[in-house]
Amino acid sequence: MENRIRSRRKELGLSQEELAKRCRVSRQTINAIENNKYDPTLALAFRLGAELKLTVDQLFHPGGE
Repeated sequence: MENRIRSRRKELGLSQEELAKRCRVSRQTINAIENNKYDPTLALAFRLGAELKLTVDQLFHPGGE
């Protein structure tokens, strides 16, 4: 699963730490998601969408081949 969390977070001027606090997760979790090393739970995906003002469909898309 690929995402545009990093680019959107930067557009909004948020640090990983600030986004993590707003979503009630660690900064390391945000980092892992941004680097496509961890797929968030559905609940976290919706929290990320709400904080980044995008739908889950706008944030995430299938990756790979």
